[in-house]
Amino acid sequence: MSLYARFITNHPLANVSFAVILLLGVLGYLNMPREQDPEINFNWLVVNTVLPGASAEDVEKKVTDPLEEAIRTLPDIRFVSSTSRDNSSVILVRFRDVSERQFDKHVTDLRRLVQNKYNSDLPDEAREPDVQEITTSNGFPTAMVLLTGPANDERLRRTARQIKDDIERLPGVDRVLATGQGDPELRVEFSPAEAAARGLNAAQIADAVRAWFRDTFAGRARVGEDDWLVRVIGQQANADYLARLSVLSPQLDAPVPLSAVATVETARARPGSLASSNGQPAVILAVTKKSKVNTLNLVADINRAIAEREPALKAGGFSLMLFDDQTVPTRHAIGVMETNALIGLLVVLGLCWLFLGSRLALLVSLGIPFSLAGAFAILYAFDFTLSIPVLLGIVIALGMLVDDAVVITEAIYYRIARGAEALPATLGAIREVGLPVLAAVATTIAAFMPLMLMPGIVGKFMLLVPLVVTLALTMSLAEAYWIMPAHVVGLGLNFRQPTRMQPRRERATHTLRVKYTRLLVKLMRHPWISGLVVLILFVGAVTLVATGAVRTQFFAFDPIRLFYVNLDMPSGSAIDVTLRETAKLEAVVRRHLGEGEARGVTSYAGVKWTETEPLYGESYGQVSVSLNPRGEDMRDVSEVVAAMRRDIEALPTSGKVSFTQLSGGPPAAKAIKLRLRGDDVSELRVAAQELKQAVIRVDGTRDVTDDDLPGRPQLVLQLDAEALKNAGLDPATV
Repeated sequence: MSLYARFITNHPLANVSFAVILLLGVLGYLNMPREQDPEINFNWLVVNTVLPGASAEDVEKKVTDPLEEAIRTLPDIRFVSSTSRDNSSVILVRFRDVSERQFDKHVTDLRRLVQNKYNSDLPDEAREPDVQEITTSNGFPTAMVLLTGPANDERLRRTARQIKDDIERLPGVDRVLATGQGDPELRVEFSPAEAAARGLNAAQIADAVRAWFRDTFAGRARVGEDDWLVRVIGQQANADYLARLSVLSPQLDAPVPLSAVATVETARARPGSLASSNGQPAVILAVTKKSKVNTLNLVADINRAIAEREPALKAGGFSLMLFDDQTVPTRHAIGVMETNALIGLLVVLGLCWLFLGSRLALLVSLGIPFSLAGAFAILYAFDFTLSIPVLLGIVIALGMLVDDAVVITEAIYYRIARGAEALPATLGAIREVGLPVLAAVATTIAAFMPLMLMPGIVGKFMLLVPLVVTLALTMSLAEAYWIMPAHVVGLGLNFRQPTRMQPRRERATHTLRVKYTRLLVKLMRHPWISGLVVLILFVGAVTLVATGAVRTQFFAFDPIRLFYVNLDMPSGSAIDVTLRETAKLEAVVRRHLGEGEARGVTSYAGVKWTETEPLYGESYGQVSVSLNPRGEDMRDVSEVVAAMRRDIEALPTSGKVSFTQLSGGPPAAKAIKLRLRGDDVSELRVAAQELKQAVIRVDGTRDVTDDDLPGRPQLVLQLDAEALKNAGLDPATV
């Protein structure tokens, strides 16, 4: 007996292996984290630095340039792109495709360089730079929570802060970004007349407050046998405490209470962002997740937290809702995969029963769950997540999983039906069709495997599709060459006692074979007919692609049912003015939405989400529209946008209006992006406007925008040295 014969006659080994792989696959499938996109690090880093009160030119000179100078010393940098705006600097660093270990080293080095530059060269007023890695997990919010209240007051801020803290404590949450949540401050407004009467100026008052309002660590003190730490506490979030602090008056040579020269109160800091929904003040909490976290479980936890808080908040006049979540495409993809697998299993079972009988049909059908289980077991063992590319690979492979088993089983059936025993029939079938079946499956695998070698971000996304197809087809080969033949031999199949269906099955298959043979003979006698049909089909396919009837789009992912209406106000616009204009856009958007079509609509100013990154600035406004999952009678995202586009663009406003539609897949900017470079900013702006007008005139273009945002209007003062000298004033005091 040959080695292969001994292998397929070892029934316990085959049965145990089948059961173990099936069990591991089920456990792997149930425990794999669900997420929309696979966990991919784009080798991108974003360095955000805030310099309060600074103009774009000052930010560029004092923050962006020093940081860029330090960052460019790192190796393996592909490019560095920076944007300097009023108050903030954003530097995007992209590294080349390096190993994960090397990239982690680059991240550590970059953080060290940025921290050293912050400590040595950046202004004292600058806040510590925030360095973030951009991945599929944190590049776009997993969910957004909307809180609305009766007034934009301290109650709304405290409630939003409590909800934000609760969400941050949920397992799997990476960050929660709040839009519209103001910060409290202790405000000191001095009276110039009262200060002058006591010989004080603004700088002296500020220095006195700074000296008093701080905590100092004074070292250690020996108290008996103990060694105590000494701390001087000066910071208290209490306006009365601050008002009682004294300021030394050089003119009176005596301390003066701060309340005598200034008004001290608890107030709200100047907002960096504002939000509203349907005319009510709001706070938006954008939640990003950690790596390898189950998105479905995380959103379920957020929904549970919202449900627990909603009754108490409703009694206080607040409303809390899940404004948007990105689990709908994932749930839909999982449902499609499970449905297709079930339908495929039933179709294979039915067709094989029709032609091969119930027992062989059952053995062939087992190839689908076995192949899928093996693929999921391997994916889970190597720490992959259940993402849409994985599900896409499964759906592609489903149509090919039982092809090899069907061919081998039919060859076995042919021999058993003519009186052969199960083992000789199986060995004969493998000798006859084994190599052709192997060649066919290997050809399919060879067609997919080159996709695994694609470089860049697109390659990282595409890797999983051919990998899953290869794994599933490889497992189907193991089932067709080992598990299924072992089951056939173990059951000892024969047709000595045929069922009532067997004669009918044989007559039907005989008739089918005769008709097929006659048709094949006719085609072989006239080969030009079949050749002409194939040629016509090929030419037709090429023509459809060449004429544009079949449009070309490399990543044709379905649009996410979330879109933005963007408003870029003129530079220098106050944030409350931006929000007011954005609210007008929201009103028009709501008029064009059908009942039950949108999950939520909200407006905000101070931040603008784009396809690749958020932009910050008081002149940015945006209306976020989250649509409900599409039903049979609901419109597509593009149809919703097209219906409101004309009225939105016709709305009288001093800002520029555009739309942003999102889709799944790798992060991508607009379909066409043009760059203008030059040394003179004014000439660049003129050229950019002319180029925009030329592009707008091209048929098919829409939402043509640029990223040029002039700085805020400035009042520039220059000290007169001679006048200061004659007046006896110090430049620092002035």
